[in-house]
Amino acid sequence: MQTMWNDEAMRGVEALERGEGVVEVRGVEYDSRRVGPGDVFVAMRGGATDGNRFIAGAVERGAAVVVTDSRVVWEAARVDFPGTPFYLVEHGRRALAEVSANVFGHPERTLALSAVTGTNGKTTTSYLLESMLRSVGRTCVLVGTIEYHVGDAVRVSPHTTPESRDVLELFADGVKAGAMEAVMEMSSHALEQERVWGMPVDVAMFTNLTQDHLDYHGTMEAYFAAKARLFEGVGTVVPRVAVINVDDAYGERLVGMARHSQVVTYGLERGDFRAEQVRMRAGETLFRMVTPEGALEMRSPLTGRVNVYNLLAASAAAHARGLTLEQIVAGAAAGAQVPGRFQVVASGESGVTVVVDYAHTDDALRNLIALARELAAEHGGRVITLFGCGGDRDRTKRPRMGRAAGEGSDLVVLTSDNPRSEEPMAIIEEALVGVHETGTTCIVEEDRAGAIEIAIRAAGPGDIVLIAGKGHEKVQILRDGTVPFDDVAVAAGVLKEIVS
Repeated sequence: MQTMWNDEAMRGVEALERGEGVVEVRGVEYDSRRVGPGDVFVAMRGGATDGNRFIAGAVERGAAVVVTDSRVVWEAARVDFPGTPFYLVEHGRRALAEVSANVFGHPERTLALSAVTGTNGKTTTSYLLESMLRSVGRTCVLVGTIEYHVGDAVRVSPHTTPESRDVLELFADGVKAGAMEAVMEMSSHALEQERVWGMPVDVAMFTNLTQDHLDYHGTMEAYFAAKARLFEGVGTVVPRVAVINVDDAYGERLVGMARHSQVVTYGLERGDFRAEQVRMRAGETLFRMVTPEGALEMRSPLTGRVNVYNLLAASAAAHARGLTLEQIVAGAAAGAQVPGRFQVVASGESGVTVVVDYAHTDDALRNLIALARELAAEHGGRVITLFGCGGDRDRTKRPRMGRAAGEGSDLVVLTSDNPRSEEPMAIIEEALVGVHETGTTCIVEEDRAGAIEIAIRAAGPGDIVLIAGKGHEKVQILRDGTVPFDDVAVAAGVLKEIVS
């Protein structure tokens, strides 16, 4: 961050009222607990809390300037904080983005940003694209669900799409490290809440849309509208290139809506980028990628048809960023395993394949089970699926997930998965309705560690055990707090006991 005057920090911000005074600005924050001397504090109303409640604390910590989206607060500020310049804005989050861009030196103008949205596949697609870009020597910033990357440095990811201030700080660090590319997951929440305001997207990707987050969006149309904002430009120009999955019904609609961008489509059997002669086995997927510039053999260490989609999306985006088809194929082959995405747990000599995956919607669960069924069939094995449903989230998907698990599995183990403020057994009962409709045998075990042990010990040689829902997560979120929990570690412990 650079030191500047408050009028420079506020450049481009549409303020309804402007405070008097000239002060030095050294940073920007939206969390009053992180404010230091010389910072601009942006107080904005949010879904869970109102930052305007914490202005006094921010000023006590040294805030040099306060931006508020509350006229009541602004009126009172002249009496309560006479020495601090206050600015009144209509949109707090937009102001946060604009001030942050000024303070961090507009790194978004240096980086070519590729952004991916959709219900499933965002994380894997973003990892694949980053891998392809890095394979040709491009330094990247990655912002996503599992972790953040700034060049070779890896940082913890508290949010899939953080607030604009934090994104721009990552971007600024990336520019200092020599980055010219950024790859970013954009969630529907972030798009609707304008956490990505003013960030120009060069290549936008759409993976698919299935039921999720209706506790927040209310309807599928509202959910789709939030995703579609990426292709409209959130406070900036529309993306130069729109990469869209036309095997998805919402993707087909989006093609017509993205007419001001160069549209590149993909799908298994149709689209500008498509797949032929798909062959799969555990730890490897091969297919012939057909493109407008020719066809090449694609090989990836990722497994499954869903990853064929992810590979096609990343390939189309990489091509839009200037990579040749040969470079794309080489980058895909070198791609590393994405944590918690069809992650195979070492099983020693047990003969059982245990897979940990993030699938937490009925569509993702159905795709995961279909892949496991295809792989298990080679050895005449069964598919055992363990899953749970998150608390304080869309309740309507719980029986749908139960049906998806029951329809494709030989045995279902139903357990707890981040129940949050809800009673775990109440959530389980709602999912159990869907499983019972299929007639598949189901074992209920509220304790997730105990459930993992039950699922693995029920398996025999050739069977595949799917542990779905948490993937890369390392905690279980309960009513009384958050406790450490790692599906991979628990499963590995059980497998070690079995073979010892």
